[in-house]
Amino acid sequence: MSKFFTANKIFENVTQIGGLGGELCYLIEGGERAMLIDGLAGVGSLRAFVRELTDLPIELVLTHGHVDHAGASFEYGACRVHPADVELLYEHGDPARRYDFVMRGRPADAFQPKLEDVVPRCAVRTLPVYDGDVFDLGGVQLEAIAVPGHTKGTLVFLDRARRVVYSGDACNPNTLLALPCSTTIETYKQSLLHFQTFSGAFDVLYGGHGTGAVPKCIVGEALELCDEIMAGTDDQFPMAYIGRDFLYARRFTGDFKRRDNKLANIAYTRDNIFNK
Repeated sequence: MSKFFTANKIFENVTQIGGLGGELCYLIEGGERAMLIDGLAGVGSLRAFVRELTDLPIELVLTHGHVDHAGASFEYGACRVHPADVELLYEHGDPARRYDFVMRGRPADAFQPKLEDVVPRCAVRTLPVYDGDVFDLGGVQLEAIAVPGHTKGTLVFLDRARRVVYSGDACNPNTLLALPCSTTIETYKQSLLHFQTFSGAFDVLYGGHGTGAVPKCIVGEALELCDEIMAGTDDQFPMAYIGRDFLYARRFTGDFKRRDNKLANIAYTRDNIFNK
């Protein structure tokens, strides 16, 4: 059993892997090769852990470049990522930053990794991924869909056969916008409209945090929130999170559950609503 990672089989050919900071990635195996969607924070050797799960050739593909999704890029030395997030990948690659991510709020009685457990930052060969790109793993196909918002290069990956999307942080109960790398609400709305055109091809989303599948209605709910934010009719609920002051479109309880029992929520700031 690994001290750094957990593995949960969600389909016959798909393993959900969890890191020490609660971040998730997905190993999808085809008949000829495998894809690792996201690379966690890079604390502990994810590459060695994945090699215990499959003998297939593996390609690392990122939903976006944040600290908790791109860590294994520095272990593999290569990844596929949207070009808009390459700079972000390096910015968030600092070992101390990745260590701080997994240690934030970590219980005192839990396993305590050391800074030397963090994969060092190095040059990474970044190969571009764009909206509409299709990856054939041998009997398993994954289609990239661009959903800029959380970051400018955010992607999700659609498995039409399983009717599943692997969504990273693109749309969830705590979708963070108004980060330095985020788009405006106005741009995010257009991204969600594009994403929604694929809604007939999937039923659920598996994201970068939490553990379970989220129903696709969350996309439509997020669109409704974008319209309300732009109209100024949302809850404008103030809360500090990850050291930043946000407004949330909907009030929620301490575990990010909306008071009206719907799923989507968006964190934003007033100066990042409309395109300039």
